[in-house]
Amino acid sequence: MAAGYDEPFRPQYHFSPQRNWTNDPNGLIWFEGEYHLFFQYNPLGDKWGHMSWGHAVSPDLLHWKELPVALAEEDGVMIFTGSTVIDDHNTTGFCAGKPCMVAVYTGHGHGVQTQNLAYSNDRGRTWTKYSGNPVLNLNLADFRDPGVFWSKQSKRWIMAVALPNDHKVRIYGSPDLKKWDQLSEFGPAGATGGQWECPVLFPVGDRWVLKVGLNPGGVQGGSGEQYFIGNFDGTKFVNDNPADLTLWTDYGKDCYCALPFNNLPTPILLGWMNNWQYADKVPTSPWRGQMTIPRELALRTFPEGVRLVQQPVRGLAKLRGRATKKLKTSTFDIEAALDLNGADEAAWKLTYRDGSYTTVGYNATRQELYVDRTQSGIVNFSDKFPARTAAPLTLTEGKLKVRILGDRDSLEVFSSDGRVAITNLIFPRSEPNGFIFESAGKARQTSLTIWPMKSTWTSRTSR
Repeated sequence: MAAGYDEPFRPQYHFSPQRNWTNDPNGLIWFEGEYHLFFQYNPLGDKWGHMSWGHAVSPDLLHWKELPVALAEEDGVMIFTGSTVIDDHNTTGFCAGKPCMVAVYTGHGHGVQTQNLAYSNDRGRTWTKYSGNPVLNLNLADFRDPGVFWSKQSKRWIMAVALPNDHKVRIYGSPDLKKWDQLSEFGPAGATGGQWECPVLFPVGDRWVLKVGLNPGGVQGGSGEQYFIGNFDGTKFVNDNPADLTLWTDYGKDCYCALPFNNLPTPILLGWMNNWQYADKVPTSPWRGQMTIPRELALRTFPEGVRLVQQPVRGLAKLRGRATKKLKTSTFDIEAALDLNGADEAAWKLTYRDGSYTTVGYNATRQELYVDRTQSGIVNFSDKFPARTAAPLTLTEGKLKVRILGDRDSLEVFSSDGRVAITNLIFPRSEPNGFIFESAGKARQTSLTIWPMKSTWTSRTSR
């Protein structure tokens, strides 16, 4: 294991920086055999500030090598969230004889937020900020998080960027990433209880998904994310659903500003596993912040309509150890199923040696899958942390299947073939010592398989 990657609560198969603060993933992209993860990063401490782009690369989305800071704060301008694209045809003039990487990011400083460019001709190892920055400036204090891609329909670059206080996503077009023209706007729609952030527009199958972060005002309080399904014609996004319908990507408290990797044939989503309500208080050291497991996305039709489904990347199974029925480690992958058999409630209780526990259960009266972390260990660092988070879920003939990923300080729960995801941090004081099925009625557990998970932090994946 890499030195410094075995501290208390350090995730073993999720990405976290070796030290210091991180929040949103940025500029996710596949290029020349590597997945690139850029991320909001403070090089100087473990709380928010001096925002820059940290950088890590991986051949498989699991084993990450952290690289030096890619884009650093300069002249009072911090580097906020944005995208990375591959300029295949040198539309920018930045590329030296072959396709190059171009970052489109929000600059935050001097009272305004603007959109800016930087480029790299060495696979992201070094970067040059464009001398003509900013490329888009509305002289607004809140105007951020450009999601950029090449549109085959309109043969130009498209940017979806947030007007946070207006609850709008503005869509721009450009031939060269430098000159931008407004094309359309979307919103307000769905949930509007907080600022809109981190918009990203991308195809899934034959439809388009527009995902928008919301903070505060998430479904469980604090940070959350919603999505809209519709069509994009190269100029305008049109929502398939009524404007007042809110669809949530995740029903836990700790999945925010998730982005798909650019330059892939099918979308894979990665999010920040935390919540602005308490992100600077979580009891981890010398780092604060980590990412979710990468998730493969698809659209499926349910009785209530077309919905986004997400599953952990398939390569994750390669980290599994020998299957067992007993939980003996804090890093695990569990597949379990139950039959309610008329009972109102049934649950699995993840127990720890000190008597604390976390519960994953189903309530038939409320028709919801829930995760209760109120007794999960260290919960007193914020009054917003203890929580029972729940997702609406109707069962077929009372049967439930779940997949639970545990990685020391987190649980990610998936059900209904990815229709429901619930992501929550936990901070147990001791090691797990059981995974116990409980029911007030005649419900029964019909299957259980537990795999211990191997660490991905080997010496070659450290900085």
